[in-house]
Amino acid sequence: MWKRPSILRKDYENRGACVTSSKILVVDDEHNIVDLVRGYLEREGYEVSTAFDGNAAVKVAEELAPELIVLDLMLPGLDGIEVCRAVRQFSDAYIIMLTARAEEVDKIVGLSVGADDYLTKPFSPRELVARVKALLRRPRVARDGDGATAAALKLGDVVIDRNRHSVTRAGAPLELTTREFALLAMLAEEPGRVFTRAQILERIWESEFYDDHIVEVHVANLRRKLDDDPSSPRYIETVRGVGYRARVTR
Repeated sequence: MWKRPSILRKDYENRGACVTSSKILVVDDEHNIVDLVRGYLEREGYEVSTAFDGNAAVKVAEELAPELIVLDLMLPGLDGIEVCRAVRQFSDAYIIMLTARAEEVDKIVGLSVGADDYLTKPFSPRELVARVKALLRRPRVARDGDGATAAALKLGDVVIDRNRHSVTRAGAPLELTTREFALLAMLAEEPGRVFTRAQILERIWESEFYDDHIVEVHVANLRRKLDDDPSSPRYIETVRGVGYRARVTR
């Protein structure tokens, strides 16, 4: 059984390591997985809380307001999808979903419940830590070079307000995940510029552990929420064999 690495953390601090205070909630009904993940995250200096079923996960998330949640898909009580939907009512915490089967990935992303990333079991704890770090490095609000909040972006009748982290289309609000928002804002900043999938991965995901498929899935979800027909796009165009660009509107 994994033990909380208090001695190891003390050793980190004694050596002057940089210890972060970011709060993370780990949710899984398999105690050995929770203990393993908690151990790796605590060694990085994160403050880790745990829950073992869906109802407890929502309660802990509301009480402790974590910056990031590692959330298993299959849970007693509320499943991971329902937990994700519930948490999104009061929190913009980054959410990494854990799945037991690869075929569940499209279900998670396709339902667009607000998860930011996913990992398929069995997974490498080091890879999970790398993805946690990549998400927590990303700023919540885009700012200009002087540190002031950048102006709202417009793409046709779509308005992207980076100050409020909100998007509207024809005045109606759209519910986007953190990654979908970042992707749309990146394209809208430079209409007409083609971004390759590799550039999108580098800018939005900042990790070597992803492939082109995740970009395609997020673009497809974004188009669906924008009601954007890829065969006759109003907002996002596919440049075959290259990548994507925001459509130049006049």
